[in-house]
Amino acid sequence: MGELVVKNISKQFPGTLALDDVSITFEEGAVNALIGKNGSGKSTLVKIINGAQPATSGEIFLDGKKLNFSSPKDAQNQGIATVFQELSLIPGLTVAENILMGHFSMKGRRIDWKKTIEQADSILNNIGIEINSRTLVANLSMWQCQMIEIAKAMSANPRVIMLDEPTSSLAKHETGMLFDLIRELKKKNVIVIYITHRLQELWEICDNCNVLRDGQWTGRLDMKTATHKDLLGLMFGDTELKSKPDDLMFSDEIVMEAKGLTQQDKFRDVSFKLHKGEILGIAGMLGSGRSELMRAIFGVTQLDGGELYIENQKVEKFAPYLLKEKGLGLTPEDRKFEGLVQVASIKRNLCNASLKLISNGFVIDNKKEEEFAERQVKNLDIKVSTIDQLVSALSGGNQQKVVVGNWLNTSPKIMMFDEPSRGIDVKAKQQIFEIIWNLSRQGVASIVVSSELEELLEVCHRILIIREGRITDEVDPSQLKVDDLYSRCM
Repeated sequence: MGELVVKNISKQFPGTLALDDVSITFEEGAVNALIGKNGSGKSTLVKIINGAQPATSGEIFLDGKKLNFSSPKDAQNQGIATVFQELSLIPGLTVAENILMGHFSMKGRRIDWKKTIEQADSILNNIGIEINSRTLVANLSMWQCQMIEIAKAMSANPRVIMLDEPTSSLAKHETGMLFDLIRELKKKNVIVIYITHRLQELWEICDNCNVLRDGQWTGRLDMKTATHKDLLGLMFGDTELKSKPDDLMFSDEIVMEAKGLTQQDKFRDVSFKLHKGEILGIAGMLGSGRSELMRAIFGVTQLDGGELYIENQKVEKFAPYLLKEKGLGLTPEDRKFEGLVQVASIKRNLCNASLKLISNGFVIDNKKEEEFAERQVKNLDIKVSTIDQLVSALSGGNQQKVVVGNWLNTSPKIMMFDEPSRGIDVKAKQQIFEIIWNLSRQGVASIVVSSELEELLEVCHRILIIREGRITDEVDPSQLKVDDLYSRCM
């Protein structure tokens, strides 16, 4: 029986041991899950297997043969293909062109289009994808694009295919179609490695599950017999969480009330109340509708139904600039593209949301702009050499503080934090939590969404559980352990 074996793999970065003597066997004819919470070493192992990073020590064997490669192209040539979460398709080209990019059939010095289309059709038919290869990728749905990414990877006849969060952008019915395709790959004895944060999918599509925690392999489960408790035990062990400060109180005054908020295919009938000074967590697995809810409340996307009240006043029109005037702020999930202007200075990024407060008509008051920027640099302890340097030069943690500081300059009454600690180190995370706690002390209410559910237990007064677009439960963080919270979300 064929298999991919990673043996005694370690990866040392300056000051960090990302992987510590990891050995795992991935079998053919099976969907092999690889999971672990953020920072577990999962992404590092994937990069080593696909040739993007060298291991510090250890070996990789495919069907008994030791592999050596120095780049993703080398890995691909030796039978390893990767389908990443970020799609790499070119919208202006056809399906056939995208699948066979770089290895078209040629007729002399020209592309043999007839043969190219026949090859693309053969690849699509072979794995059961019913999409016309002449169609422009720009005209395809998200799930069809995901299928074409897999077909593109399969065009090189790989022995191993790694799927990195393949369902992260898919609706439930689209996920089902993708799973049908993965089952076809399994029948062809391809070694499928499935990476996901959606733990509930493991029982639906995976045969086994290997778990990493803090850079170490903690065990393997057979999904036919595994329980949620088994899985969470391997992921978290006996995790002890810090508790929020004792002086954080909130009042009975309601500053926001949602009634039956609905957005088609994202969330439905969501109702909750938010109190002055309260830190309200929203916990859910990837795809549960939590980030979509935040964006809709802030007017980034449109609601299909429901009502929102801010300080007892009904919101009649949802648009970010109007909700900002009502005292709302939103730090988005993707700080790089939605929260910051990378080619602008730290000063400008700290004042983008408060331009009305620092300008006289259409002209920015440079003195006020500097005052606003310096205030947040000082209050949030943002490490900068000068506020005029590009924000792109900052570390992830300091960039996140700039995103927060931008909204604090508007003197908000309600802050919504979508994944505030994503991609930042432990110290920076703690500083972000301190900012949220200090806002609570000032009477500012916060809504916090995080994939790191244990962080919600540490930060929040109260947590709502959202599952498949519905609020299904409300819990007290002081009465809950992290594995219980994950179980409720699943």
